[in-house]
Amino acid sequence: MRRWLASPFGGSRAMRFFALVRKETLQVMRDPSSIMIAFVLPVILLFIFGYGVSLDAVSTRISLVDENPTQLSKDLAASFIHSRYFAVTVGSDRRQFEDALIAGRTRGIVVIPATFTADFAAADSPGIQVIVDGADTNTANFVQNYAAGVVNAWAAGRRAEFGGAAPTIDVQQRVWFNAALASRNFLVPGSIAIVMTLIGTMLTSLVVAREWERGTMEAIMATPVTAVELLASKVLPYFVLGMTSATLCLALAVWLFGVPFRGSVGAFYLLTASFLVPALGLGMLISAATKNQFLASQAALISAFMPSFLLSGFLFEIDSMPTVIQWLTLIVPARYLIPSLQSVFLAGDVWPLFLQDIAAMLAIGAVFLLGAARTTRKRIA
Repeated sequence: MRRWLASPFGGSRAMRFFALVRKETLQVMRDPSSIMIAFVLPVILLFIFGYGVSLDAVSTRISLVDENPTQLSKDLAASFIHSRYFAVTVGSDRRQFEDALIAGRTRGIVVIPATFTADFAAADSPGIQVIVDGADTNTANFVQNYAAGVVNAWAAGRRAEFGGAAPTIDVQQRVWFNAALASRNFLVPGSIAIVMTLIGTMLTSLVVAREWERGTMEAIMATPVTAVELLASKVLPYFVLGMTSATLCLALAVWLFGVPFRGSVGAFYLLTASFLVPALGLGMLISAATKNQFLASQAALISAFMPSFLLSGFLFEIDSMPTVIQWLTLIVPARYLIPSLQSVFLAGDVWPLFLQDIAAMLAIGAVFLLGAARTTRKRIA
């Protein structure tokens, strides 16, 4: 590195790169729209999602544990399996589904205890346990209410069969991760991904497209700067701006909205930094391809903001979407950030989930940055 900087070519190249970074940083600091999007808009969005938005779940995945299968417990399990409100995975041990509940692959665990049949035969108020993921308040309420409805309907049928002699079943509810079922504990971490999308994609695409319109990009291209240097100098200041905004969002979520933060700050920043790679890459690709602020804003809205809002699992369950749309969500970076952020806030550090999502985001980002570099190189040539 020292030899590269000491050589005339390396020294001039380093000076050129740092001059570009300094120029871009000053432009960001002097641009009121950049400051508004990076620091004012996140506060507005967090207030909206923290206080003004409420979601209603319509379907969900649950796991059902029958600890001691008998004819009676199998009959109750069949009521859950045949319910149109649930997609049920059956097992014999609750522990085999705990990791799936933490990762969001299942939204509840219904446990039929080993003593269920004996308690039922003794008319001793047999109980079942319903464990729900409180990170998603609306889905947790859905699982609780409909699980109780399935049990009550099954018990009513049994009472009619036994002439009213069947005992009452006690349904015990437990909420993991978000015991208070506070809606903002689910919405605020998810909204951070929306904020990062605005900063990483929309802001970058607009500002760089503005340079194309003003002709300053052509002036830069008249210099010996390479496409890689140009992209790196553009991305670096907005990466720092995005991480600063993420810090603001974290502070607001914890200190203003009272969202519990059970993970590590390092995991939060690693997840956010990984998400900014595809977000910034897409913004650079849009700006290089359009060179017009209006077209860039429309392209960013359609390709980044709307998918992050609608196809990431933030508002709607991905499993309830048509199969084609489910496949389409695989290229939406926010799909991987939102469950990881909710986990780092409410469940703690779940590194197997984090590493998988980080790898997906970095892979998508590499494709976007490569496309932006190739497009910019063509413009320079």
